[in-house]
Amino acid sequence: MSSDGQAISVNFAREIPVFALDAVVLLPQQVLPLHIFEPRYIQMVEHALDGSGQIAMAVVCDNVQDLSGDPLIKPAVCIGQIVQHESLPDGRFNVLIQGICRATIVEDHLPSGDRLYRQAILEPVGEPNQDAGHLHQLRHWIESELADGSLQNLTVAEHVIEYVRNEEVPNIAVLELISFALLSDHRLRYRLLAEGDVDRRAELIERELHSLADLIRMAEDQRAEEWPKGCAWN
Repeated sequence: MSSDGQAISVNFAREIPVFALDAVVLLPQQVLPLHIFEPRYIQMVEHALDGSGQIAMAVVCDNVQDLSGDPLIKPAVCIGQIVQHESLPDGRFNVLIQGICRATIVEDHLPSGDRLYRQAILEPVGEPNQDAGHLHQLRHWIESELADGSLQNLTVAEHVIEYVRNEEVPNIAVLELISFALLSDHRLRYRLLAEGDVDRRAELIERELHSLADLIRMAEDQRAEEWPKGCAWN
């Protein structure tokens, strides 16, 4: 789904360029700004803009390379759409990429010939239009925590709650928003990217939000107490 509400299709029969990052995980619905300066990625963006404008955002495996010296990448990716780009005089780009859907790598094709970047054959993960109406109770709890609970102390709470309260935003989109707006651990975000089952993602998100709320409450209790100088909870 695009930012203007228009559906975006992905041709899984064709190879899709792969942009690998160390720890940044793009999730569906998220918009990620990137400054493109490496020659391989400049070429990738140029080719993508001449085609569908889609790039698969992948995550590099920690300190692991294959025999060619290219970093190994994790199988789960998020297909992103270039929704805005700025061409700079020296050939570099500033781009905004919006996550479209989850996918997994079936075939990884390393740079070859004149092509400086890797490509992959992908297959979709999960159902992009899943009915998540049964998650209304979880959504209500998230709204309550952002409005009156411990999560209201988060700096982004007042912005996120606007979308949570908007009944035109589907439950599944709210879960995606929570995943990238409130959850910062890149390992958890990758688990959420790799998980195609919406109920399992909801369980992971709910558990993490409960832990976060508990952590905030403990910090609030610490501030309310008169601790001896030099002592603190951590």
